[in-house]
Amino acid sequence: MMSPPPAKARPRTLVSQVSEALRKEIESGTFQPGERLPSEAALTQVHLVSRTVIREAIAILRSDGLVETRKGAGVFALDPAARRRGEPFSELNTGRISEAIELLEMRSAFEIRSANLAAVRRSNAQLDAILRNHEVIGDCIAKGEPTREADFQFHFAIAEATQNTRFPQFLTLIRDGIMPRAELTQTAGQQKAIPNPYLQQEHGAIVGAIMDGDGAGAEHAMKTHLDGTLRRYREILRASLGE
Repeated sequence: MMSPPPAKARPRTLVSQVSEALRKEIESGTFQPGERLPSEAALTQVHLVSRTVIREAIAILRSDGLVETRKGAGVFALDPAARRRGEPFSELNTGRISEAIELLEMRSAFEIRSANLAAVRRSNAQLDAILRNHEVIGDCIAKGEPTREADFQFHFAIAEATQNTRFPQFLTLIRDGIMPRAELTQTAGQQKAIPNPYLQQEHGAIVGAIMDGDGAGAEHAMKTHLDGTLRRYREILRASLGE
């Protein structure tokens, strides 16, 4: 049985423009904490975009902890000043290899289970979101553009597909440290991060298993993906120590 083709990716410029405009309104106080944002229909008229663009822009703000969705009530602004105040992991220095490794080891246990649950619980709409973000990463790679934000959105879409709100909440909590940085440092000097040449293939294996409803396969594919990242980080650490 042939797999359905990936949904066409929404132009990221429109999504980025709308999410940034709403972000500025929230951070400037135009929308006060607890205040309901305009409806999807109203936002489409204000920004002259489709409902899909609005939904994806809201998803980015939700992953950033700037809004929350209340079932049957709408989307509400959160307090941007309180977003990170006193949060666990707020002191992370993820530019250091050792701390990046520590966080990745913890993240692996969490995301491997996340992939399994996403495979058996995801809705069609959530599968579409995973496919769109997978395609966006491919577009970034083809254009030589950074994949950091798109990579986060891909993993966040999988977390949302678990149908367990704690999974995307946890990803948001550790967001600043979960994606590889362009450079990682040690006291002895600076080491360049090693790009993952198999990123799309590894993500593709995860997507395929989720599409097929194969929980064990999705778990295995996610483990392979994260184990590879952890191995590259450890290679950087060894090189920085002169081993």
